[in-house]
Amino acid sequence: MNAPRAILLIHPPVAKPGEPPAGMAKLVHTLQTNGVDCRLYDASLDGLLGLLDAPLTAEDTWTRRALAHRRTNIESLRNPTLYTNPDRYKRAVMDVNRVIAMAGQRFRTTVSLANYADPKLSPVRSRDLIRAAENVEQNPFYPVFSQRLREYFETSEPDIIGLSINFMSQALGAFAIIGFIRKHLPGKIIVCGGGLITSWMSIPGFDNPFHGLVDELVSGPGEARLAYLCTGKILGETPVTGYDFSLLETERYLSPRPVLPYATTRGCWWKKCSFCPEKAEDSRYRSTIPESVTAELLQKTAGENFGLIHFLDNALPPRLLSHLCAHPLPVPWYGFARITHHLTDESFVRGLRQSGCVMLKLGVESGDQSVLDAMHKGNNLEMTAKALHTLNRAGIATYVYLLFGTPSEDEAAAEKTLIFTLENAAAIDFLNLAIFNLPAYSLEADDYETVAFYEGDLSLYREFVHPKGWNRDRVRRFLSQRFKKPATIRKIINNDPPFFTSNHAPFLVIQKGITSRR
Repeated sequence: MNAPRAILLIHPPVAKPGEPPAGMAKLVHTLQTNGVDCRLYDASLDGLLGLLDAPLTAEDTWTRRALAHRRTNIESLRNPTLYTNPDRYKRAVMDVNRVIAMAGQRFRTTVSLANYADPKLSPVRSRDLIRAAENVEQNPFYPVFSQRLREYFETSEPDIIGLSINFMSQALGAFAIIGFIRKHLPGKIIVCGGGLITSWMSIPGFDNPFHGLVDELVSGPGEARLAYLCTGKILGETPVTGYDFSLLETERYLSPRPVLPYATTRGCWWKKCSFCPEKAEDSRYRSTIPESVTAELLQKTAGENFGLIHFLDNALPPRLLSHLCAHPLPVPWYGFARITHHLTDESFVRGLRQSGCVMLKLGVESGDQSVLDAMHKGNNLEMTAKALHTLNRAGIATYVYLLFGTPSEDEAAAEKTLIFTLENAAAIDFLNLAIFNLPAYSLEADDYETVAFYEGDLSLYREFVHPKGWNRDRVRRFLSQRFKKPATIRKIINNDPPFFTSNHAPFLVIQKGITSRR
């Protein structure tokens, strides 16, 4: 290979439009460091903003109001002032989403700020994804991405097009874009990677069902493979960190401050929880020394106007947290952390707050110790409660995740989770309530009688016969009729930002838009 091949990277719709795609910025850094002519197109952000500009007529009061104020609402979501008033914030988000939903209905599809679904096509059936590529004009984002891609191709044709597909909500949009590219640039190399592709490729017996559309599927980190395709050079293992956001217009995202998404690790340092994809896919854990992390973050925040750091790690390593206590960051930050004894130490947690931590996301999962033990969570409820209150006293908000319907849970265990939540409600700022889905290819899946959850060759989950009769319908009734009934819990649930959820929660905390219990 002589000169490196040029590449266009595409982030397909739909992903939440609150922050730039970190994975794409990671690819850009590696490729440009190796002399590759690289361009980047966030088709998700562009597509959602395009739907917001679509010519629409209103037949109801809500839509008329949303259309009349759509420009104002979009700009308000980029303004910190809005986040001081939770009610005004929620109304702006819901009105913006109303316009997007109405624009999607013109194509007989369901579109929101966080999702895209087509009643005729399933993202877990390869034949439907192929149909999405064959009928690209029926995609609601087609008017936007077709125009933008034509402009890209008129300027210069890339040799390779790479699409990063991380969420099920991106699959149909990605294949519509692939169909458009195959029609207009039939000879180009198309490569797909990302979290969803990695999960598909872990399905036993998987073989690329998209021959003729997609030339190559990449599992796991894609930097080295793309660099090889572009340059012919074998890079070996690439660094965990290193991001380049210069090809993205960060001010276009719907957040009051530009957000810097950043991972300091790959994989999970615990990797023992039952049903965990990291465990099933045997993802190797890799970390970066804390000194390198803070050096890059200081450089990024000083030179690129980022106002919030979103750590993407499955769980922030305790040694990094200790380092941050001694080396505070210049802008606020948040991320996921495992509940360990560190978070029960008053001095340590105050250090985290002084380092810039405004919120931690915590996988509490259950208020029944036997359920936690069966899941191999490695923590106990006494420590969890102490950690929640220690964080609360230090002024760090908590975004708590609870999981119902696991094989080891029954209604009595779920009642214990309700009691635990009520007892510690004063130290919980946000709640995420989820119903367990059995990963179809987890190590534990063979222990249960299962049926297809979604009909499709790419389905990653299966319905299972619960060993204690605690099926999904019973769990849903419990959540609606019991768990959400107490006013204390309703108040916490009401704090959650619609559609943006944890991505916007830190801004409500920073602007003191949630009711303080401190």
